[in-house]
Amino acid sequence: MTQETRGQRRDTPGNPRGWRAAAQEALYGPAGFYRRPEGPGGHFRTSVHASRLFAGAVAELLQRVDAALGRPAALDFVDMAAGRGELVTGVLAALPREVAARVRPYAVEIAGRPDGLDERVVWRGEPPAEITGLLFANEWLDNVPVDVAETDPAGVPRYVLVGDDGTERLGDPVTGADADWLARWWPLGAEEGARAEIGLPRDRAWAAVADRVAGGLAVAVDYAHTADARPPFGTLTGFRAGRETTPVPDGTCDLTAHVALDACAAADGRPAPARLLTQSAALGALGITGGRPPLALASTDPAAYVRALASAGEAAELTARGGLGDFGWLLRAVDIADPLT
Repeated sequence: MTQETRGQRRDTPGNPRGWRAAAQEALYGPAGFYRRPEGPGGHFRTSVHASRLFAGAVAELLQRVDAALGRPAALDFVDMAAGRGELVTGVLAALPREVAARVRPYAVEIAGRPDGLDERVVWRGEPPAEITGLLFANEWLDNVPVDVAETDPAGVPRYVLVGDDGTERLGDPVTGADADWLARWWPLGAEEGARAEIGLPRDRAWAAVADRVAGGLAVAVDYAHTADARPPFGTLTGFRAGRETTPVPDGTCDLTAHVALDACAAADGRPAPARLLTQSAALGALGITGGRPPLALASTDPAAYVRALASAGEAAELTARGGLGDFGWLLRAVDIADPLT
């Protein structure tokens, strides 16, 4: 959010309200961004779109969960916030035949089922009530709408209200459970203009889906930050047609903010701690490293060398520091050992 945008305070036309309510309608309402026919892939690129290696790594993770569960007759794979089914399609294609025959694949998304999706995939609006296997939420929590708080000249955190055109002004002081969350997870201090996204709805959303895993693993992958490095002015932004843009809650752009994954990790109430790691570390544990193929292969099998070199380039993008490799992974194992240790 630019200083110029933050300065547009005096008049907030067009139904001013908190960012959580505005984003909920703009993203998921009848004319919301996530109901548009082009889907999220028409506006931004995720790890799923960057390389088929990502789906292959998730398939490897699912096989490890399968082994830890004793290879059950029915193995659930839940693709949370499935977009147009790109990840679940890639995972099914990457699985060995014997494992794929036992998998119950679910795609969870508010938009309608896309044409041509594998008939084995169950398309639904929420996860199954009980999951034995792997629930994988790739870039879901960053689109769970949250309110934004900003410190006023007196040092008081107040809700930021936004109009349909993106113009903002400050509203009432933050109180209650939201204030408690800020105090614990993102204290703003007294500096005027400091901003935070109040992550309590994400904590609750994550706890609700993770609690459905009766045995196996729940994973959330997202842009993230932790208490030792909160951004001083928040991270709320928009994406339209592949470009970052000013966030405007009118349904024409994605509205996203980085996730306080450490708060989510503490939210599900299970006795064993959840685990946080970077995407680079997680994919490395799954065999995706980005290492170049041996040069000798260029002489013995040039075609294989070119294929391996292309794969290495894709792996490097998925694990790059300062890019996709810095994504946070939140792992919650239920009645199995952590499959990435």
